[in-house]
Amino acid sequence: MNPPAADKLTKRIAYIDWLRGFACLVMFQTHCYDSWLGGAAREGGFIKLSQLGGTLPAPLFLFLSGVSFALVTDKLRQKGASADEIARTTILRGGEIFLLGMLFRVQEFLLGQPSAPWTDLLRVDVLNVIGVSLMMMGVACRIAAATGDADLQRLWRITIVTAVVCAAAIAVLTPLLWTRWQPRVLPWFLESYINGVHTFGKPQPWLFPIFPWAAFAFAGLAAGLLLQSNWARNNQGLSLASAGLSGAVLIAVGFWLDARPVQLYGSYDFWHTSPNFFLVRVGVVSIVLFLGYAWCRWGAGQRGFSPLIEMGKCSLLVYWVHIEFVYGRFSILPKHGEGIGTATLGLITIFVAMTLLATVRNRFPKWKPQMLALLRGAART
Repeated sequence: MNPPAADKLTKRIAYIDWLRGFACLVMFQTHCYDSWLGGAAREGGFIKLSQLGGTLPAPLFLFLSGVSFALVTDKLRQKGASADEIARTTILRGGEIFLLGMLFRVQEFLLGQPSAPWTDLLRVDVLNVIGVSLMMMGVACRIAAATGDADLQRLWRITIVTAVVCAAAIAVLTPLLWTRWQPRVLPWFLESYINGVHTFGKPQPWLFPIFPWAAFAFAGLAAGLLLQSNWARNNQGLSLASAGLSGAVLIAVGFWLDARPVQLYGSYDFWHTSPNFFLVRVGVVSIVLFLGYAWCRWGAGQRGFSPLIEMGKCSLLVYWVHIEFVYGRFSILPKHGEGIGTATLGLITIFVAMTLLATVRNRFPKWKPQMLALLRGAART
């Protein structure tokens, strides 16, 4: 779920690709077991552990989209692009991702006939919020550069502060926009982008509204900018270790705040809307960021053929395709009808198939689907 054309602007970073591939793998196991397990297998601790792992991919994808955004904007500045050009380029990329998300919803609606309701076309999914988040970050970076971008160090500091403030504001406002400040004056399909109500009248935790999900992208933007500092570039291992240590601190702070007897919100939902849980999840993602770097730098992450790096290079494609073979009409196993063993074999099949798909796509980049080119042209128009 990396921004389109990012590869043309930045040299590929192995641990970022590996982390995207890792997010895909965790996503696969969550989706496969959720779709295929049935009977007693849906009641035990195994599926609960699987679903717990499923809380990682979406924050990681969004966080890495923010990191990639920082890399792209830095490269554009090195090429001499103005603040307006950077904003235009990044906002258009967000629009491309958003349009792809809408196209994905159309595909799912058509393949889900005759039972799929038309309201599914307007459901807020992860691709939608990634696209909106990229556009929001483009606007935020342009606002940060409003005072002038002649002093790049000053601009770098202002942009980091802007990203942190945006992430904090989204996290802090989320509980209110899900409860007391729910914007009911908006049509449901617009309100859904704020709090994920869809057609149910109340926010749904399984959807991906801007609040709180866009906050992870802004957190990734701040982290990516910090990793672009001169000190971080010259001390990459130490800077990533510092990110992991900072993640541990954020986790401790999040749980400490959750344990306080006095809470700021009348309705407190730690697992879905709490800013404290946001801190915990950002902390977990920061630790995973360091571990991914360490595995690629000192471990076996880059030794020989790496399925995760291959999938990470085109994570959008494997996300798009695997959904139909797990949840869709072409599911390779009966839904809600298998045991753990059979579902695990299905998971291995999906993993191998997506690795092969990604490898072919990466080895033959000129085979890019023409539909993607048409959508990019439409977005720019």
